[in-house]
Amino acid sequence: MTQHLIVGPGAMGRLLALHLAERHPVTLLGRRSLPRCQTLTTPEGECRHRSLECLTPDSLERLDTSRLAAVHLVTKAYAADAALATVAPRLPSDTPLVLWQNGFDSQPRLTRHRQGPTLCATTTEGAYSYGDEGVVHAGHGQTWIGHLDGRHPELAAGLAATLTATGIPALAVDDIRVRLWHKLAVNAAINPLVARFRLRNGQLREPRFRPMVDAIIEEVASIMAAEAIPPPPHGFSTMIWEVIAATAENRASMLQDTLAGRPTEHDAILLPLLRAARENGLETPQLSALHRRLDTRQPSGKA
Repeated sequence: MTQHLIVGPGAMGRLLALHLAERHPVTLLGRRSLPRCQTLTTPEGECRHRSLECLTPDSLERLDTSRLAAVHLVTKAYAADAALATVAPRLPSDTPLVLWQNGFDSQPRLTRHRQGPTLCATTTEGAYSYGDEGVVHAGHGQTWIGHLDGRHPELAAGLAATLTATGIPALAVDDIRVRLWHKLAVNAAINPLVARFRLRNGQLREPRFRPMVDAIIEEVASIMAAEAIPPPPHGFSTMIWEVIAATAENRASMLQDTLAGRPTEHDAILLPLLRAARENGLETPQLSALHRRLDTRQPSGKA
């Protein structure tokens, strides 16, 4: 049987690993050792226990690369380059890589510079971890996977089928670039504000915060138009407010990182938009102010 390597044992990494492990051998790679027995709590409350091989950089020599179906890079965006550099010397050059990062920062760079086939994935699956032993699948979602330039359609289709068969519904698409930009728009309108003001997503609907969200949406929509990114069917405003309503009780990942004193992914989410705005001569006072504010709050040693 072919196996999957999951690099990054956070909530999404372990969710992916525990689903894939129902049908495939899975190895989980993280910076520190984790318990071999991991527990997945489903959205319906069922607990499923799986035994995973858990490696660290110091034990990478145990990794059998001869049967790798794919390497899934499921780290934070700011850690993606270093994580890939750790494992890349042991990988055959033709090993498929799937990038699961937020934002639109590491994906173009890694796709362009890597020799082997590199796909990108974006997902609306919800998950959070509890300790080192388990992850809660907080809500069912949809995953899309594809190459930034539409290449490797058969590989994308095969990986999408594998994910779907293990309980993570996925579709292979040839417009993953557009889908990543759309998710970037959602993240930019929600994550920086909830991190700055320490809110749950739904609190953005309050009178104090609603004008801030609308101002960000206006800036984001202008950037998307300048970059020739087609809007979603009902427009960016409708899409973003629908996500806020659907995730009203959620604590966004950037808020969780802020509360825990960890570096955030604000660069990966905001810098691509700010660069595109600058290249197109657009003013972005809201996005620029949020980036400056979050930049000053990063813990020392930020990656």
